[in-house]
Amino acid sequence: MQSCESSGDSADDPLSRGLRRRGQPRVVVIGAGLAGLAAAKALLEQGFTDVTVLEASSCIGGRVQSVKLGHATFELGATWIHGSHGNPIYHLAEANGLLEETTDGERSVGRISLYSKNGVACYLTNHGRRIPKDVVEEFSDLYNEVYNLTQEFFRHGKPVNAESQNSVGVFTREEVRNRIRDDPEDPEATKRLKLAMIQQYLKVESCESGSHSMDEVSLSAFGEWTEIPGAHHIIPSGFMRVVELLAKGIPAHVIQLGKPVRCVHWDQASARPRGPEIEPRGEGDHNHDAGEGGQGGEQPRGDGRDEDKQWPVLVECEDCEVIPADHVIVTVSLGVLKRQYTSFFRPGLPAEKVAAIHRLGIGTTDKIFLEFEEPFWGPECNSLQFVWEDEAESRTLTYLPELWYRKICGFDVLYPPERYGHVLSGWICGEEALVMEKCDDEAVAEICTEMLRQFTGNPNIPKPRRILRSAWGSNPYFRGSYSYTQVGSSGADVEKLAKPLPYTESSKTAQGNSSKQQPGHLLSSKCSEQSLDPNRGSIKPMQVLFSGEATHRKYYSTTHGALLSGQREAARLIEMYRDLFQQGT
Repeated sequence: MQSCESSGDSADDPLSRGLRRRGQPRVVVIGAGLAGLAAAKALLEQGFTDVTVLEASSCIGGRVQSVKLGHATFELGATWIHGSHGNPIYHLAEANGLLEETTDGERSVGRISLYSKNGVACYLTNHGRRIPKDVVEEFSDLYNEVYNLTQEFFRHGKPVNAESQNSVGVFTREEVRNRIRDDPEDPEATKRLKLAMIQQYLKVESCESGSHSMDEVSLSAFGEWTEIPGAHHIIPSGFMRVVELLAKGIPAHVIQLGKPVRCVHWDQASARPRGPEIEPRGEGDHNHDAGEGGQGGEQPRGDGRDEDKQWPVLVECEDCEVIPADHVIVTVSLGVLKRQYTSFFRPGLPAEKVAAIHRLGIGTTDKIFLEFEEPFWGPECNSLQFVWEDEAESRTLTYLPELWYRKICGFDVLYPPERYGHVLSGWICGEEALVMEKCDDEAVAEICTEMLRQFTGNPNIPKPRRILRSAWGSNPYFRGSYSYTQVGSSGADVEKLAKPLPYTESSKTAQGNSSKQQPGHLLSSKCSEQSLDPNRGSIKPMQVLFSGEATHRKYYSTTHGALLSGQREAARLIEMYRDLFQQGT
């Protein structure tokens, strides 16, 4: 696995000499999350100085969002470093002492209780009964056996039968259900409890997979996601510290905040004779001085190149500024691509990339933090898991909007209380999470309190003193939490999503309806006052590159997948220019 740290080559290698003598290629990175920052950092460390990062929101970090309340830091987004052996996020955090406060309990995370393995998970029914520990353990063993079977279809090439509909949820639900019913030793009452627990476990699995329901997750592709060995870790001071470490080596003038992009106009050299004219940047030039991490002797951006050069890519921002570039690295989420791909790229994307965007899935997983004056749960309890007894025969995980709260799978106890206070972290995903996001804090707190009273059988539980929750689905800059391989998709779609544009002649497919558009690749009407004029020229390779967690075939949905994907796209450009300068062309 790639390391998070790049080792710079000699200043006299072909790449360094070429960048000094031949001029700097201009690279624009869209998005200042882990992928975008990793890409920019890698390019800067290899001598690329004309790099700009455009971030739509008011802060860096993307789907990392650490919120400080009192003395504690709560994670609305990325929370865990999943695995340690070779994980670049882990090594970066470990090298900088970010894990020193992590407790032993936090260093070994169970599948269901995500904050501590100390104590036990309390499985409660909607009738206020606690499910006996032996029943929970028996069911957990059975579920995990079937879960392991879901991995074998990809890893061992097992054929998927028609009954499963190539769905992890359908296969798991039916397999577990049949085994429960066929058990001659369990009384009917115990079987009913175990059947109801299937849905609760699948809700947890959906939250972890980022899907609306495990019914939507591809069974044949499920096993391709790769878990890095080693313990899971949290960062007590906040996952944002990792983001800050990545940004530390990037000069401040490189990153523009509050700079949403409207459209990426690519393949301009092949476009019709008229294209956007670029207004000189003057004193606002991002690389006007070397600054921190800058290289002496580079040409500042206000050197007149904008007027003379045949720019293959033009990045049109929402404020109507148009930034010319040789290469653009797009790190926006799959949710944004699904919503905006038709307007975000001109010409339109190739048909196979559009199909990959449609086939791959992204859903919303939200957290609901509730802070109480005093704990109403016992010291041995590390989570409260909600089992609806009337769902024993249910075959769906979709609820009417007014019943959105039934998708909350449970609440984890934040550990240790000396750090967090008396806080529970609830989990909800899918369409029901989007309904929750539309409710106000007071309504969500009230409903959660009623659920806790109902499932614990304790009508005296007070309302929380404070509530904090995420809203990833309705955030226009994300439109979801993280990606998954949807039924009908595979790892090949991830590869297609990651494929740079333009394609080579041999792989260039008919761009179909997705690339049909207004003549001349005109700018959006809001910026129509900007006139048109790039020169024609030969097609430049790797004009538009794609990174982000959804573009990593093995590590999608993870922070390390995002970081590695950014390094991957930077490496494409570094290798291309190194080869170019090596040849002396």
